[in-house]
Amino acid sequence: MLLPTSFAAFAEDYPSKPVELVVPASAGGGTDALARSFAELAKKNFPQPLIVNDKPGASGVIGMGEVLNSKPDGYKVSVLIAELVILPHLNLSKFTYADFRPIARLNADPAAITVKADAPWNTIEEFIAACKAKPGEMKVGNSGNGSIWHLAAAGFEDKTGTKLSHVPFQGAAPGVIALLGGHIDAVAVSPAEVATHVQGGKLKILAVMADERLKAFDKVPTLKERKIDLSIGTWRGLGVPKATPDNVVNALREMARKTAADPGMRESMDKLNLGFSYLDADAFGKAMERDHAYFKQLVEKVGIKS
Repeated sequence: MLLPTSFAAFAEDYPSKPVELVVPASAGGGTDALARSFAELAKKNFPQPLIVNDKPGASGVIGMGEVLNSKPDGYKVSVLIAELVILPHLNLSKFTYADFRPIARLNADPAAITVKADAPWNTIEEFIAACKAKPGEMKVGNSGNGSIWHLAAAGFEDKTGTKLSHVPFQGAAPGVIALLGGHIDAVAVSPAEVATHVQGGKLKILAVMADERLKAFDKVPTLKERKIDLSIGTWRGLGVPKATPDNVVNALREMARKTAADPGMRESMDKLNLGFSYLDADAFGKAMERDHAYFKQLVEKVGIKS
């Protein structure tokens, strides 16, 4: 007679097959690039491969929601993005950061205002003046309604007294393509997501929404330098459903810690112009809790409606 085998007992063999790493954003953007670099380096520290699967849409809700609705066995891991602590305040997500067990934070990046290289504005002041001259006409792309880049642009409006036309896309990459095609006037995404085109001379960054200038773009001023008190950006990490067994979570945390510590990870992120910002599971959980509270008050202040 076979004795019943508990779910925990199955977890003892983890991982016995490839693990799906779900990216809640479109291919070609910073989140996708980070996930693929991480998955490649993780081969050294994990007995099974991480298979990257892009699931864009609804500002990350589709991808993160798919992982939450999956069996909590560690074979479907989500890249968590900053929208996780924003969308619940807009009633666009039925889940929150508290529904996940954090594995690690890998990255943090500021927002930036980027325009075409041949645009008539060469400074952020000129761009603001143009926005004020034609209220509501400047088309600024974001990665979806309620996304971090939507809030960055809304925060920009709030701090500069401007009125923008917010244009949502299914991720930063499609928004950047629209900017390159001249369909919109600017994007409020991270420098990493426009870096290739800036270096290629097709786009230019007018300002970054950070406390300090970025090493890779040290000639680009911060908004704070221009007396605009706004510092806002995204972050990316890893998480699994709350009910995932401890030993599975611990295996994933150890894999993430070792992979993040690999010099190749920092080198890869530097090439992608992504900011390396590792936090272990506990610190990542506390950071999400803080951000959840911050974005609640920002959403209320700028009056974003779902």
